[in-house]
Amino acid sequence: MDFALSPEIDAIRLRIRAFVADHILPVEADRSAYDEHDNITEEALQALRAKARAAGLWALQMPAERGGMGLPVVGMAACYEEMNRSIFGPVVFNSAAPDDGNMILLNKVGTEAQKDRWLQPIIDGTVRSSFVMTEPAPGSGSDPAGMMATRAEKKGDRWVVHGRKWFITGAGAAEHFILIARTSDDPRKGLTAFLYHRDQPGWRIERRIPIMGPEEHGGHCELVFDGLEIPEENVLVKVGDGLKATQIRLGTARLTHCMRWTGLAKRSLEIAQDYISERRAFGSTLAEHESVQTMMGDAAMQIEIGRLLTMKAAWKLDQGDFARKEVSMAKVVVADALQQAVDTAIQLNGARGYSKDTPLEWIYRYARQARLVDGASEVHKMVLSRALAAEGQDFWSWGA
Repeated sequence: MDFALSPEIDAIRLRIRAFVADHILPVEADRSAYDEHDNITEEALQALRAKARAAGLWALQMPAERGGMGLPVVGMAACYEEMNRSIFGPVVFNSAAPDDGNMILLNKVGTEAQKDRWLQPIIDGTVRSSFVMTEPAPGSGSDPAGMMATRAEKKGDRWVVHGRKWFITGAGAAEHFILIARTSDDPRKGLTAFLYHRDQPGWRIERRIPIMGPEEHGGHCELVFDGLEIPEENVLVKVGDGLKATQIRLGTARLTHCMRWTGLAKRSLEIAQDYISERRAFGSTLAEHESVQTMMGDAAMQIEIGRLLTMKAAWKLDQGDFARKEVSMAKVVVADALQQAVDTAIQLNGARGYSKDTPLEWIYRYARQARLVDGASEVHKMVLSRALAAEGQDFWSWGA
C-alpha cells in the first residue's frame, strides 16, 4: 500500500483539522458546554453541527448521493484521527459510535426502502440509533452465535421478541434500533437482524447503567423485550443472516474506533508536550530530562504502530477484504496505545493532569473501555492465535 494520501483526501483532512481548532476546541474548553454525563450539551452540539454542515464536512463515511462525503476507509482513517483531536469531534461531524457503525451497516446491506426509512434520518442527523446485541449472563457477549438468549418467534406475518439486553450504547437517546435475536438453533444461521422504532410497544428501557467513564449520548442501557412485534419487511438482510450482519458491522466499526482513538492518544501527548516544554524542575525543563524523553518517545512509537496497523486494515477493507486479522491487531494495539499515551500525559502533568483543567482525566476514564468494547483484547488475541494455527507462515503474507 501507498501511505501517501490523495490530494483530495488530504485537503479534507486539513479542513477538519482547522475546523476542530477553530470551532470545537473552544467549546470543549467551556465547562458550561458539558451535560451531566460529561458529553457535549445538545444546544452546543447542534450549533457546531450546523457549522460543520455549512463547511461541507458531514457524514464522511456515507455516499454523496445521500448527503455524505463518500470517503474510502483509508480517507476515513486519516480524517477520523483529526476529528478526535477533540473529545467532542466525532459527534459533531456525525461520525461517532454507535451511529457511525449503524450507518455503514445499513448502507451496505439495507434495501433501498430500508435505507430511505431507517438510514437516511441518521445521516441527516434527525435521529440517533443503537445496535442491540449484548446480553447479561448467560446470554451473548463475545460469543453471540453460541450464547444469544433473546428470541424472535414468527407469529403470522410478524416476529415477536422476548429477552433482555444490556450495555446497549446510545439506547436512551436512539429512535432507530438494529436488534440481533435468535430465530433458530442453527449454529451458523440461528441469528437474525431486525429494525425497530423507539415508539413501538413491547419493549422498554429498564435502566441507564452508570459507568466509570464519560458517556455517549443516550448512555449504556439495559433493555427488556416482552412482546415487541416486528414486521417481515424490517428484517435486515435475510432471516438467519444476523451473525453475518454483525460481522459486517463490527469489522469496520472496530476500526473506526481505532481511527478515533489515535486522535485522542495524539491529543494526550500534545497536552503533555506543551506542559513539559514549559515546566521546570531541578534546573531544566521536564522535556530535557532523559526519563521524560523515554516516556514520551515510547508512547509516540506505540501510537505510530497503531496508526500503521489501522491504515493497513483500512486499505485492505477498501480492497474488498474482510481484514479480520488486521482489524483485530489494530484493535488490541491502539487500545493499549491510547491507555499508555493518556497515562503518560497525566503522570507528566502531575496534579494538573488528574484535575479537570485539561481533558486528560476525561480521556483516561474513556480509554479504559477501549480494551473491552467491540470485543475484549483477549478475544481478539484468541482470534489471531486461531488464524496463526490455521495459516502457519502465511499468517504474515505480503499479499493483499
